[in-house]
Amino acid sequence: MQRRGKQRWLSTLTILLLLSLTTTWTTACGSAAGQAGTGFVAGDGSVTFLDPAQRTAAPNISGSTLQGEPWSLSDQRGQVVVLNVWASWCAPCRAEAPELVAAADEYAERPVQFVGLNTRDSATTAQAFVTRFAIPYPNVADPDGRLQLAFADTLPPQAIPSTVIIDQQGRVAARALGKVTASTLDGLIKALLDEKTSG
Repeated sequence: MQRRGKQRWLSTLTILLLLSLTTTWTTACGSAAGQAGTGFVAGDGSVTFLDPAQRTAAPNISGSTLQGEPWSLSDQRGQVVVLNVWASWCAPCRAEAPELVAAADEYAERPVQFVGLNTRDSATTAQAFVTRFAIPYPNVADPDGRLQLAFADTLPPQAIPSTVIIDQQGRVAARALGKVTASTLDGLIKALLDEKTSG
């Protein structure tokens, strides 16, 4: 009788474990499957922050903003640069846009420059996105993803959205894969501004 009860308990435990693994796998695959054919990779929400000794120089990317103005990362030296990779068709990008705007407003008077890197998008839909969310910072057009790929040797923004943060010395210091919040950005930016103050 005791043996039968133990077998039943083990069978139940095995079934629950299998159900748990199936649910986890389905959830993990859902975001990628929902965007089949777009090249969209959902971020996992991970944040990486590098110690100063581990940082390497950011690539010197340059291009034109959605308004046709020239923009270059090297011109931002001396500021913390928050570079957000986004696309208008990306639901997490729409969800995080108000968070980025709030953080940009918070640091408007500090040596911090926000910039969007609009990838795999059309100029019309990208501009509509900027208008809809009242994004106050420049957005550089990257229709073929070439500028995004320039970060491959540092902390590549391998999901849409991704946010890469460059320190005041022009080195890649942090990356967030997936939707980012204003509080996460605040913590990363403050840490980099404090480095400059204490150093």
